[in-house]
Amino acid sequence: MSAGSTVKPRFLENTRDLGVVAVGFSGGQCKPGVDAAPSALIEAGLLTQLKEDLEYNVYHDGAVHSYSELMPREDPDYRRMKNPLSVSAATKKISSQVYEHASQGRCVLTLGGDHSIAIGTVSGVAKAVRERFSGREIAVIWVDAHADINTPESSDSGNIHGMPVAFLAGLASEKREDTFGWLQPENLINPAKLVYIGLRDVDRGEKKILKENGIKAFSMHDIDKYGIGRVMEMALGHIGNDTPIHLSFDVDGLDPQWAPSTGTPVRGGLTLREGDFICESVHETGNLVAMDLVEVNPSLEAAGASETIRAGCSLARCALGESLL
Repeated sequence: MSAGSTVKPRFLENTRDLGVVAVGFSGGQCKPGVDAAPSALIEAGLLTQLKEDLEYNVYHDGAVHSYSELMPREDPDYRRMKNPLSVSAATKKISSQVYEHASQGRCVLTLGGDHSIAIGTVSGVAKAVRERFSGREIAVIWVDAHADINTPESSDSGNIHGMPVAFLAGLASEKREDTFGWLQPENLINPAKLVYIGLRDVDRGEKKILKENGIKAFSMHDIDKYGIGRVMEMALGHIGNDTPIHLSFDVDGLDPQWAPSTGTPVRGGLTLREGDFICESVHETGNLVAMDLVEVNPSLEAAGASETIRAGCSLARCALGESLL
């Protein structure tokens, strides 16, 4: 049995309390199956491991939320976005669920689901931290093969899982309440406190957005050049050592060798050990306040589903304090 972490969290009131939100939502993209990921991760023993091995008091309502009761009968494209009403309704609810945990000073682990759910998770954490710490901003470390910072107009696919960062950073906005107009200034992040790690499939429009906004991004080229240790030093140095961190980890940041069962795999990615190291490094700062684990799709790769689920569990455990020794 592993002991709980000895790292003292700086921004959590209840240091051994962990809020868990299980989000079985796949409306931000077109491939079915990613909604089954939370159940698969839980059935693989993740929550038990967090309780028994890492000694967390896990607060989970026992449900995997699909938000079917919030889904409209019709959901036409709007500003080229697919399923805009569904994704907006689900992420608004997710935001309130995550906020409920974060406002009580708990770390929050959200199990997705596709990456559009981060519109909800990050916005809920950002609001809670501002309220608890007199307007303090959070930093977001976004580990992903993709930048997910398309605006509705720059997106080729219209899939909202490629747009969450644009909405969260205020680079895309909408006045309609039912189409992300519910996002308020207290829900948003500062692009200067956003760091990407693992990028290797970035759209032309996204490259322009990253450069125009001076957003810190480490591609796989940087990881090859400097090594993951140096990249993490630079990433955390950019954020600063007194900033609450929300870690949003898309499992496709890992190379398909380690996580084949995901909707948009891209070769040439992180090893599982590099992914674990990212999570360990964030944990060691004592500044982690929330983590998303998204885009595990158990249905896509029959032979690789169990590997991908195991990889996801490992990432979550490392972010929450598991160590090799």
